[in-house]
Amino acid sequence: MVELSRVQFEELVGDALDTIPNDLTRYMDNVVIVLADEPPEPGLLGLYEGVPLTERGDGYAGFLPDQISIYWLEICAVCDTPEQVVEEVRITVVHEIAHHFGIDDRRLHELGWG
Repeated sequence: MVELSRVQFEELVGDALDTIPNDLTRYMDNVVIVLADEPPEPGLLGLYEGVPLTERGDGYAGFLPDQISIYWLEICAVCDTPEQVVEEVRITVVHEIAHHFGIDDRRLHELGWG
């Protein structure tokens, strides 16, 4: 387990977001990323809730923003070193953003973003 403050963890999420190319992030639409303390089920590091970009049609209007939750206490609990936390945050952020783009878990695992 690695102990980090919430503020330190927020910085890691910001750093992970900075690694995503602008060519990709400019297509992100109506989505927020939040830190949450505890996941709804043990072992869950992140969760995307919303309507993926690939499923939005002409009738998509008036929806609340999609939400990507990053479970910071769970990530800290499964990592043994600060370096592992940095890598897990990056993987989790990319994984959940991929869901926003309509990429499912099966394909993410194939691509190595399990």
